[in-house]
Amino acid sequence: MMVEAVKEFFTKYATFSGRTSRKNFWLAILGIWLISLVLGFVCGFIGGLLGDSAATVLGFIPTIFALAIIIPSIAIEVRRLHDINKSGWFIFISLIPFVGSIILLVFMCLPAVNEGNNY
Repeated sequence: MMVEAVKEFFTKYATFSGRTSRKNFWLAILGIWLISLVLGFVCGFIGGLLGDSAATVLGFIPTIFALAIIIPSIAIEVRRLHDINKSGWFIFISLIPFVGSIILLVFMCLPAVNEGNNY
């Protein structure tokens, strides 16, 4: 199930329309987090074995991966907001210091709204 959620995460790379269920959202986030963790561990381990210059070069791989998932991360958050009948522009609420990220997290945890959903 997690594999399908991560696959959808990457196949809908820049799709900001539509909806994503709460389950698929959290499975995709968990899958991407695990990929990042394993990628960082493997690159760090191999870099430690090969020396400082190799560690420097391998250190860019997790950074490149992090940059590569910025757009799909925003897209899946926008689709999740659509699932709870909120505009995708609500993603900018996270820019409010301290409370904005908490509010967005609560939005991501809310159940879907099926009746009268505009998206």
